[in-house]
Amino acid sequence: MTIDLLGALVAFAFVTSVTPGPNNMMLLASGVNFGFRRTIPHMLGIGVGFTLMVFLMGLGLGTVFTAYPPVYQVLKFIGAAYLLWLAWKIANSGPVGEGKGTGRPMSFLAAAAFQWVNPKAWVMAVSAVTNYAIQGQPLLSAVVIAAIFGIVNLPTVSVWTLFGTALRQVLNDPTWLRVFNWTMAALLVLSLVPVFLA
Repeated sequence: MTIDLLGALVAFAFVTSVTPGPNNMMLLASGVNFGFRRTIPHMLGIGVGFTLMVFLMGLGLGTVFTAYPPVYQVLKFIGAAYLLWLAWKIANSGPVGEGKGTGRPMSFLAAAAFQWVNPKAWVMAVSAVTNYAIQGQPLLSAVVIAAIFGIVNLPTVSVWTLFGTALRQVLNDPTWLRVFNWTMAALLVLSLVPVFLA
């Protein structure tokens, strides 16, 4: 992989990881409702789950979607249904406590598994492998692309959790917290629009 292509891949990984999407909206809400420390397993689950997804996509899972487009469409709709359920859970989160909001933050395994039904994650993984793979070297491509995302993803998603944690003081008022949670739920639902318009 050339330096130019590697630089472009790093930029792509950074932009797609740091921009709003289902993962980042949920981390922001989790930072507000549960604090940074309790959200760490969620962040790590995203990083590991997405890195694994990119690696497997690089090894050839993408060809399955090319050969059988309905499989991708089914996953997209399952992901959308799950996101709507998560939006409902966020909208109805309880009051902020000392890192002990009612309910539980997403676990490592749940966050890792969520990547497989996250429409934005699929678009990112397919785009990364399609645009940055080294021709004729699928294993090397999969390792390099997955490693770049693994390195870039955790710091970028942490920003959203830190932002949510910083908002905790502002959102001690139950009315403002309710407005915030419903806004986050709406943004999570809206994050599906680009995926279904693509």
